[in-house]
Amino acid sequence: MRISVTGTGYVGLIYAVGLADKGHDVVCVDIDEDKVRRINSGQSPIHEDGLDAVLTAHIGSALHATTDLVSAVMDSEVTIIAVGTPFDGQRIDLSYIEGVASEIGSVLADKDEYHVVMVKSTVVPGTTDDVVLPLLETASGKRAGQDFGVGMNPEFLREGVAVADFMNPDRIVLGGIDDKTHGVMQQMYAAFSDVDIVLTSNKTAELIKYTANSLLATMISFSNEIANLCTAVGDVDVVDVMRGVHLDKRLTPLKNGTREWPGFGGSCFPKDVKALIAHGDSLGQSMDLLKSVIRINDTQPLRVIDLLLNHFDALDGLRVAVLGLAFKPATDDMRESPAITIIEGLLERGADVSAFDPVARHESEKLFGTDVIHYGNSVAETIAGVDAILVLTRWDLFLELPELLKSSATQPLVVDARRMLNKDSTERYDGIGYPSVAGGK
Repeated sequence: MRISVTGTGYVGLIYAVGLADKGHDVVCVDIDEDKVRRINSGQSPIHEDGLDAVLTAHIGSALHATTDLVSAVMDSEVTIIAVGTPFDGQRIDLSYIEGVASEIGSVLADKDEYHVVMVKSTVVPGTTDDVVLPLLETASGKRAGQDFGVGMNPEFLREGVAVADFMNPDRIVLGGIDDKTHGVMQQMYAAFSDVDIVLTSNKTAELIKYTANSLLATMISFSNEIANLCTAVGDVDVVDVMRGVHLDKRLTPLKNGTREWPGFGGSCFPKDVKALIAHGDSLGQSMDLLKSVIRINDTQPLRVIDLLLNHFDALDGLRVAVLGLAFKPATDDMRESPAITIIEGLLERGADVSAFDPVARHESEKLFGTDVIHYGNSVAETIAGVDAILVLTRWDLFLELPELLKSSATQPLVVDARRMLNKDSTERYDGIGYPSVAGGK
């Protein structure tokens, strides 16, 4: 099929590259000329594991990038809307969605061929039918369901492993206004023959996305709350507790013969959860559970500061190394990263902060500048001479930390906010959900 994708952010670019890999002829559209130039030269504008290899394999053949929306829509059978939907604290900003929908509609006015417009951006229930569809009809002068189709296809990609998630999805949700729209969308995903496909309405597809993210956010915040309780109880480690809980097959099915359970840190999908809360409030339905999820998530990073204060009388002048800036490994994305709140708390209390992340340094420099934080070029360089080390991202590279500390003349406190290290691997250890004792080990 011939597919156009508007927006080349995390979602748009991954789907453009992935669909090209599945045999489609794909053109991705962006107003940023520099981004288009980089994509056409085989350079990914974002850091994602495996993306560069797939991009370079198809760019110039099955995949192209352009700033020309008109030609992209005219020459394709399906147009995917994958532009951003920022959240301002009250509602999601639909201006990008509205703008591109009107532009696409204007192109459809001159197109005789049946065309499907598919929303992939995360939008609250009703947006596709009540906002996008009318704009397409007004701009085109045509009728949805007669002259063109309108669908909603939410994404379930995890940053850092987004390419793998696209290639091996858990499920594919296809919302649509009619059977013809569903048929075209099913054809687009025909290569995924062994994946469960859910055919539903646009409004249901939109709510599936928000519900999925809200459930995951709730699980993470629940685990964080149990971790805090473990510390308060004493002599109980949350790692042991969660291991025992997740052996329940109803919670964690077998994968490759072993059971895997999620960690108790990471991003809580705050944008989507807050948007769903606001949408519920607008309908007179208070989302009390999700409000608690956000409250727990917002305060959790400050627990790391509390752990430091269990071991040091004050943070003023304390030399602290921060290992990990991105909100998760295999990405340079710092949006909603706990590292931001923690570093701000350290700086406010007068700590001397050094930091290292294998790919996210440039994003941190945008946020904090280059003067207030000292950036190391390696783990060893960053931790040299510090009083405390905070492990904030689960980069495998940080597993070398215990070995590096063996040769250290003085032993800094290691605060493992991700609980990725063996608790007996360092001389002075503390962490979220660990039975902390003032003064350390």
